[in-house]
Amino acid sequence: MSIKRVQKKPKLIRLPEGYGPILRPTARETYSLRQQIFELVRATGRIARAKIARTLDISPGSVTALTAELISDGFLREVEETSRETSRGRPPVALELVPDALYVIGVKLSDELHTATLTDFGGNALASASQITTADKKSADELLTETEAIIRKVCKSAKISQKKISAIGVGISGIVNYETGVVAWSPLLEELDTPLGDIFSTYFKTPVCIDNDANVLTLAELWFGAGRALSNFAVITIEHGVGMGFVSDNRLFRGAHSMGLELGHSKVQLDGALCRCGQRGCLEAYLADYALAREASTALITPSSKRQDLNDYLKSLYEMAKLGDQASLKIFKRAGRYLAVALSNIIHLFDPKLIILSGKPMQYEFLYDEEMQIEMRSLALYKSRFDTQIEIQSWGSMVWARGATALALTELTKTIIVEGH
Repeated sequence: MSIKRVQKKPKLIRLPEGYGPILRPTARETYSLRQQIFELVRATGRIARAKIARTLDISPGSVTALTAELISDGFLREVEETSRETSRGRPPVALELVPDALYVIGVKLSDELHTATLTDFGGNALASASQITTADKKSADELLTETEAIIRKVCKSAKISQKKISAIGVGISGIVNYETGVVAWSPLLEELDTPLGDIFSTYFKTPVCIDNDANVLTLAELWFGAGRALSNFAVITIEHGVGMGFVSDNRLFRGAHSMGLELGHSKVQLDGALCRCGQRGCLEAYLADYALAREASTALITPSSKRQDLNDYLKSLYEMAKLGDQASLKIFKRAGRYLAVALSNIIHLFDPKLIILSGKPMQYEFLYDEEMQIEMRSLALYKSRFDTQIEIQSWGSMVWARGATALALTELTKTIIVEGH
């Protein structure tokens, strides 16, 4: 198994020009024909009716009737085939989404920097915005005020009225019930079991979908990145926490209560290091950025006195490790061993085609070097497990908000394209 660093979206195969999951036949089976057609047009970007009929194995008459409905509803439009050759008769036409039919906003709420992206129905990111925040726990009303400010900011940047926004997607760290919009626990919130989805939806007077930030990052890969071409993959996020998202059969897996895959709070040592969730022995307490800094303080290396200095502090710690400082090097190597344990467990449990590692700490190569890979292999049971591909992803801070737009677009697909018909 080899690990490679990726500075932009990895291209495992040549992807269509559209966006959204490229669904396999088994993933389409539960969808109505109307939704299957819509999903196919969105995923390909532009496609002729005849190819829709062949791909979905349905009659041309059904395609004509259902696409006529979608055109009448203002979601699809006919466009001239750009690749056509000059010939007599009517020029061939294809179908594509109407970009300005709807607009959505994706928001990532963080303890350092809130980000937002405004996207049209065609999947085009029209504007982005960011807003510095504090690491202090907040009330729901305080978080709402900050969210309103960044939404107003991104709408102004795109020169689009907030009244034109059809749905909002929000990613937040913590334990989130996607179905109910209740945040059971988050390091950003003072209270437990906060009905953040209802609070936001009522205030903004538009559908608001809230999910765990690792799921949001996974949706970014599934809708806009390497995951579009894969039916099975995992995303691991390592920053001020450790999260995981998993896609099976082109769909995000959330668990029975929409609160699964809290990898960072899986236990790796009984009565171990204190995690910010209040429990001990969590993976996060050994691998997250604050855990690295805490370990450095324990090892009597100059501690970071301020939360906002954490990133710079870890960079200096990394430079010391590269120069051969054994105490600094030991901190990263220890974290790498815990990462090896986590990856081997994920491979054993889910057997994913691809694992994508993301987050600021992944810039520190000691976390994923050959020594970590050897440790990971030694924990694997079967040689066939070595085929799992692992990549380091560097999207930038806006990827979380970009993934949150997929939450909003998913909601609109369900309520407007399907149920609204």
